[in-house]
Amino acid sequence: MSDIQAPVDRSKPELIISAGSLEEVKQYIEAGADAVIVGDLTYAERLPGSMPVSSIAEAVQIAHAKQAKIYVTINKIFDHSLLPGLGDYLQSLQDCGVDAVIFGDPAVIMAVKDRALSLKLHWSAEMTTTNYMTANYWASKGSSRTILARELNLEEIAEFKRGANHEVQVQVHGMTNIYHSKRKLVKHYLTHRGKELTPEYQQDGKVLYLIEQERPDERYPIIENENGTHIMSSDDICTIECLDELMELGIDAFYIEGLLKSVEYNTTVLRVYREAIDAYAADPEHYEFRDEWLEAIHELQDPGRELTFGFLFKEQVY
Repeated sequence: MSDIQAPVDRSKPELIISAGSLEEVKQYIEAGADAVIVGDLTYAERLPGSMPVSSIAEAVQIAHAKQAKIYVTINKIFDHSLLPGLGDYLQSLQDCGVDAVIFGDPAVIMAVKDRALSLKLHWSAEMTTTNYMTANYWASKGSSRTILARELNLEEIAEFKRGANHEVQVQVHGMTNIYHSKRKLVKHYLTHRGKELTPEYQQDGKVLYLIEQERPDERYPIIENENGTHIMSSDDICTIECLDELMELGIDAFYIEGLLKSVEYNTTVLRVYREAIDAYAADPEHYEFRDEWLEAIHELQDPGRELTFGFLFKEQVY
């Protein structure tokens, strides 16, 4: 167990996953998700699938009937072309009854205020969410939750939680984004080579990989969509073995990244984390990790993708 001291909150953290369709929303809630993240790729950088407002409204009905929540990602860096429709989109999300909007660009806050909307806001600027004072600034502007950068270790997460005056969310499982460009780098490269980005190259990043000459055994999945090029990590975060250490810190929400994973894989991961969270909450003093949890994940894990703790136990050198 960790010797890091932080305020202890014995309530259960929310268990959250991203989804790309209504069927996924249904299955993930049945598997134990407390909240599901969806969105439209017009306003979101990366999602397992794009959902129009009509489908988001249906997702809200499905979730609320099961006492679960729907969060909508609006995390693009906005250029002028997106601003005219932003207010109407946010209004439609409020009309749908979504439980929160995940934002990174302040344009979202401005649009919410201009429309006098009552939407709940979660701040996520990924690599810049590394200190609680910046997070508390955005909380003063209306954000009720901060989604932490994946590069923080356990000690830094504990300090963040101590200093934050609002909710804190941590990714506990799945791949992470390590590079993004609004340019379509793969398409441009193939054009330079006299080739086309044919359909077999556009299978949600399952075909294209970046491989470094120095590390030929590591494959970095590439997603290229209307929002540009995204290079993902070559391994998957998996914190199930140390989930109790995060729960000791009173973290408010645990996130599972569902991107580029099968529904079978994601539902298995959800059930495992659901069991672990419930077991710890029921009896923290006698909680014990169960080998079968990790074994269930390993059975479906891509053998080419290692399960790691990410940055959780790494000493940061600045």
